[in-house]
Amino acid sequence: MIKRLAGILFIIFGLSTVHAQQPGEDELGAWYMYFGTNKVSERWSVHTEAQFRFYETTSNFNQMLLRTGLNYHINENAIATGGYAFIDTDNTFYEFEGELNSKEHRIFEQFILKNKVWELLFEHRYRLEQRFLDFGETTDTQHRARYRIQMTLPLTNTFFLNFYDELFINLQDDLFGQNRLYGAVGVNITENSNIQIGYLRNQFSNAVYDRLQLAIFYNPDLRGLFKKNKP
Repeated sequence: MIKRLAGILFIIFGLSTVHAQQPGEDELGAWYMYFGTNKVSERWSVHTEAQFRFYETTSNFNQMLLRTGLNYHINENAIATGGYAFIDTDNTFYEFEGELNSKEHRIFEQFILKNKVWELLFEHRYRLEQRFLDFGETTDTQHRARYRIQMTLPLTNTFFLNFYDELFINLQDDLFGQNRLYGAVGVNITENSNIQIGYLRNQFSNAVYDRLQLAIFYNPDLRGLFKKNKP
């Protein structure tokens, strides 16, 4: 009996230790995001993006991501992009006094293909990333590939559904990085803006995180600002 009790206590302790190594996994966090495609000419546009991620819905900072890029529109269904991102990350659920966040400078190359099947709008996004990480006392350089397939279903002229699945592949060490499964309801506010409210299931090799998402998309046409004034 004593041996059985010791065994049970050992299992409970082991499970609690595993849970402690994955703080915040059971919390419902949130990502608040802005995305913009700013048209500056017939073929060129500027990508702008800001994301603020929290371990809990409105508190406990996890990550800030700022990203920009230059898009070349090959045609209406193909876009090539090169860009840069800065990421500030708190890797722990608990706040520690004097704790230093990790910083990342990231360069990325991207290609998007779009197609339509019946009423379904599909988007395939292929991305390569070169990641320069600073953990304070150490630095690291990593490379990663990402593939996202996205499907949008218009319901009316105003409402739509949006789904995607994105796979992250490490180009060093363990092959699997993470997988993001997303579903949302979208509302078209104007011809070039919409809001999406959805849910993200973010799976890593040793943890799964549930995240609410609120995203604002605004895609202004800025070509008029760059035209020369006629005499």
